[in-house]
Amino acid sequence: MLSLALGFLLNLNCTLSADSSNEAIPMEKWSQQAGAKTIPDKKDVFNVNDYNALNDGKTPATKAIQAAIDACAAKGGGIVTFNPGQYLTGSIFVKEGVNLRIDKEVTILGSQNISDYPEIDTRAAGIELKWPSALINIIDQNNAAITGDGVINAQGKPFWNSYWTMRQEYEPKGLRWIVDYDCKRPRTLLVQNCSNVTIRGITFQQAGFWTVHILYSKYVTVDGVVIQNNIGGSGPSTDGIDIDSSSFVLVENCDIDCNDDNFCLKAGRDWDGLRINRPTEYVVIRNCISRKGGGLITFGSETSGSIRHILAQNLKAQGTGVGLRFKSARTRGGTVEDIYLRDIEMDGVNTVIEVSMNWNPSYSYSTLPEGYNMDSIPQHWKTMLMQVEPPERGIPKFKDVHISRVKALGAGSAISASGTKESIVDDFHLSDINIESKSGGRITFAKGWEFKNVSIKTSDNSKLDVRNSSDMNLEENQ
Repeated sequence: MLSLALGFLLNLNCTLSADSSNEAIPMEKWSQQAGAKTIPDKKDVFNVNDYNALNDGKTPATKAIQAAIDACAAKGGGIVTFNPGQYLTGSIFVKEGVNLRIDKEVTILGSQNISDYPEIDTRAAGIELKWPSALINIIDQNNAAITGDGVINAQGKPFWNSYWTMRQEYEPKGLRWIVDYDCKRPRTLLVQNCSNVTIRGITFQQAGFWTVHILYSKYVTVDGVVIQNNIGGSGPSTDGIDIDSSSFVLVENCDIDCNDDNFCLKAGRDWDGLRINRPTEYVVIRNCISRKGGGLITFGSETSGSIRHILAQNLKAQGTGVGLRFKSARTRGGTVEDIYLRDIEMDGVNTVIEVSMNWNPSYSYSTLPEGYNMDSIPQHWKTMLMQVEPPERGIPKFKDVHISRVKALGAGSAISASGTKESIVDDFHLSDINIESKSGGRITFAKGWEFKNVSIKTSDNSKLDVRNSSDMNLEENQ
């Protein structure tokens, strides 16, 4: 089965390689090919309790869980299971052929000691660096899975608190741009440099940092996942699902309540992201709900490697900060294009559609304050301070976006879209849109926008304010 699957992957890669030469591939073709093509199918069972794991939620079970995973992989794969109870663990590493099954009466508790997450070579927040491994890791593997109706509670509150303490210290020093990199917090699940990975049915709680990070991977399915990061507080940067320089990813039937972007597509940041230059592409997100969070679906702000060929449909936002969000900065570069967003309902979002080319300047731009020496700062500071040359390479582009069949009630504003003189927001097509909001909002530095059957009803009777734009066909806006 595996050899056939690998042959299929090779053939599929050949079929779709035309995109590297910018030849268009119909959405109807690539959207059917997202997701894992194989899943571990061996039925041999390896119970972690047979390897001396205790289910009291207090005794560290890291070594026992890893021993069960290693034994399973050594036998060619199978299912790793847990007796009912709670299991305290640091980083564990799932291997090829293994289905880590966390059943309904099982809770995995993340260690609150950062030393239980050994540092690895990875990418975090858009740059490559040494960073703590995740609570659960799948790295350099083909054909692995994490399934079940159980709970993974990362117990991230101490990491939230350490971040806020460091930020209060750093901001007065002009170091807001590096706080997120100096305050090392573990992700809950990392899928890195993998293929054919399935994540299904798990409930994730209290992430210390990002919850599910899919990095440098292809053919990944995330299905039926619930993320509840706002239990006991609101953790900073607790993204829901981040798809980062990865391809052929399918996300469906998920429910996310977090304190940052809910479903987020990324492709690297600034000089380092442009160096790697690996896109996120061929992604399908469908039948999902976002609750609290920064954006129902967000493109960026890490756009350096480009984000393209994305289909998101049948989505709901309930009280989310922004509905459809595009964000980047003048040093990011990359192109966001060939995006299809359709059949979306929103209730109580702050902004329905947001586009920003100059997002969050205090975070987005790195400047070394006086009193610091380049020879004595950490390597990841130096990476962040590397200049993009020529500067034009850092200008991002947003174009060829199709938004249709959207209904939004109780919104703050309908549209907030800001291009720049250097990068016009180009070729946005909105059709069958019904928005009820407090205000209409504004579009600046745009070109080639087209509205068809678009209704924006505002409680303050304001209209959409369009400035510094050309070739705008907005006649049907009401």
